[in-house]
Amino acid sequence: MHADLSDDEKDHEPVISTGDLPSGERVRLLLTEAHERYRTVTDGHVADYIPALAAASPDLFGLAVAGVRGRTFAVGDSDATFSIQSVSKPFVFALVCDALGHDEVRKRIGVNATGLPFNSIMAIELNDDRTMNPLVNAGAIATTSLIPGATADEKWQHVLAGLSRFAGRQLSIDEDVYASEAANNMRNQGVARLLESYGRLYFDPLDATDVYTKQCSIDVTVTDLAVMGATLADGGVNPVTGVRVVSADTCKRVLAVLATAGLYEQSGEWMYDIGLPGKSGVSGGIITIAPGKGGVATYSPPLDEAGNSVRGQLASKFLSDLLGLNLFASAPAILPAGVTPLPA
Repeated sequence: MHADLSDDEKDHEPVISTGDLPSGERVRLLLTEAHERYRTVTDGHVADYIPALAAASPDLFGLAVAGVRGRTFAVGDSDATFSIQSVSKPFVFALVCDALGHDEVRKRIGVNATGLPFNSIMAIELNDDRTMNPLVNAGAIATTSLIPGATADEKWQHVLAGLSRFAGRQLSIDEDVYASEAANNMRNQGVARLLESYGRLYFDPLDATDVYTKQCSIDVTVTDLAVMGATLADGGVNPVTGVRVVSADTCKRVLAVLATAGLYEQSGEWMYDIGLPGKSGVSGGIITIAPGKGGVATYSPPLDEAGNSVRGQLASKFLSDLLGLNLFASAPAILPAGVTPLPA
């Protein structure tokens, strides 16, 4: 797949994270190369603790990039639909921040990483804030409980409409996934009741868990995820539809939490390798957001032991490096001719 690449692209010199995305041609070339490079990786296992997820083909692999100027690029199984799962969490958090204000949400949910698995009961008991952040299950259920609406159906419709605006099209629920998850969500129900006992849940625990289960069962494509990520990258405006979904200030807060807790206990490793806010889900989706540039999304069901897509992580690192997205990449400033550097 190197035949159409220029010499500098073959060498894969790192690109500094400034300005816009590279040209459309380069984005397409690198997406194609990432897909070819990692599609034969067979590590990992498809999630099987939810029966409906276990039916996913381990061969599915799609990649997409959406820029803040409205360009979208996709390769592989980009039309395959899958349930959004935990990738829904930052977008519901964004909707709640816009509705209540980010300071109020920080008081009620928290923004610190737990350092423990996403479904940990111990994290609730060991931390005075209980929920800790909106990206672990406890914090996510509490966040969903804060969604505007007097009834569970009103809250669900608000979530579905909001995530549809992020994607730029009307999304829908996968009823089979929802039924499968609803029949196996006793742990989340227990988490919700525990939070209620500590005064850290803001709606009926069973209803809040049900709405949360529905939000995780929304069907998306990898292109949908890229556009949703690009909306956070674009200050809350969907770059494809031009519709403002949330405020720029909300985006800033969401990206900060993603940077510290988006990959749970592996968030430090993720930032060390990829240098961007990101979020994974057990169906195999990963979003990565380059503020001011766009969103990168990957879909591949086989997961590592921490529940993150194996191929998705490899492709995300490759694209972050080669598209010049890593927030921590820099180079010495080039001074104009005749200008003497200041003494150290």
